[in-house]
Amino acid sequence: MENKRDHFYKKSYEQRLSLIAEAANLSKAQLDLLGRSLNPRSGELIENNLTDYPLPEGIAVGLVVNGHEHLVPMVTEEPSVIAAASNGAKLLSAGAGIHCSVPDNLVSGQIIVKDADPHQVTKFVHDYQQQLIQIADQSHPSVLKYGGGAKGLDVRILSKQFLSVDLLVDTGEAMGANIINTMLEAVSNWLSEQLTVETTMAILTNFVDQAIVEVSGKVAMAKLGTKSLSGPQVAQKIADASQVAQLDIRRATTHNKGIMNGVDAAVMAFGNDWRAVESAAHAFAARSGSYQGLSTWEIDEDQLVGRMSLPVPIGFVGGASKVLPLAGINKQIAQIGNSREEMQVVAALGLAQNLAALKALVTDGIQKGHMNLQLRSLALSNGTTMQELPVVVRKLQGMDHPSSQTVKEILKTLRR
Repeated sequence: MENKRDHFYKKSYEQRLSLIAEAANLSKAQLDLLGRSLNPRSGELIENNLTDYPLPEGIAVGLVVNGHEHLVPMVTEEPSVIAAASNGAKLLSAGAGIHCSVPDNLVSGQIIVKDADPHQVTKFVHDYQQQLIQIADQSHPSVLKYGGGAKGLDVRILSKQFLSVDLLVDTGEAMGANIINTMLEAVSNWLSEQLTVETTMAILTNFVDQAIVEVSGKVAMAKLGTKSLSGPQVAQKIADASQVAQLDIRRATTHNKGIMNGVDAAVMAFGNDWRAVESAAHAFAARSGSYQGLSTWEIDEDQLVGRMSLPVPIGFVGGASKVLPLAGINKQIAQIGNSREEMQVVAALGLAQNLAALKALVTDGIQKGHMNLQLRSLALSNGTTMQELPVVVRKLQGMDHPSSQTVKEILKTLRR
């Protein structure tokens, strides 16, 4: 018996919506909301398109990178992230601000070879290196127009059974997933024919060690003081927190999540694959065999100095950015003109985010900064209008344990 949802992808939008509405018992108001949020162009990006799921976009201000100030669009639903990024950027804005460099911008992929003589494969790849590069380039010749192309191959022994033939590619201004996958398949086919070996798969890797942004920034300790702590005391606490993130995986995970709060939000705003950046960052944090914080903070005379090496595998052209019009506008707002500038702004934002989070954590505690925004969210989610919001939030601030019920009671009193 045929299921009504068989061949779901072949059905019209109206048919799919009707099946979903029936299965989930959606109301007319809910269906209207799905329809209002629908952008038909999104069907060019994903399968079985239903609607668009909007997320808030804001602007981090005051981020100075290599002497140039940027406004950075950020897409996030988390309260206080943008405020923290702006605060961290301000602290690091003295002089030329945050210094960033991108020594290389290469992506890589691997061809997995099974049950082959490792010496034979290694010698073959070495002897025929230029021919293999030529085969890769010929499979995707358009990348050569922009100064890119295959740059080299290497062989790694994974086990007695498996080898990895690794291909390095300069994909120009594109993130390059399609480029490198096409090249890998061409090289894989030729290797199989020439060596009569079995290749298990040919695919890019999201591990990135040659598209790294080197980031550093410093802030005068005098700028870090609070009502209860001197600047040097705060600086020492931040340095201590940084050191703990190098020692303890539990702290390192949260430390890095704070960095990625800023990174992901900017990557999304620029129309790039934030999941690829996340996976690359966390794998890089564990490259030594122990998962550690991506950034470090140390005291140098009267300065607190932060340093970070961060993989940022993103592109300036192609991919989803072609069909997401806001991505182009956001790049214009940020005043970036190529992939290296984009990578640097993203990584610098991550360092600024990290500084602000650590400063909050070791001084007032992380909840104080979150609380006002969380109270606003609590009030709005329980029916508070924008006109009522200031009064409701003030009343909630005076309560030990504000809840949905207390919001409703406040509104009931206000509306009498």
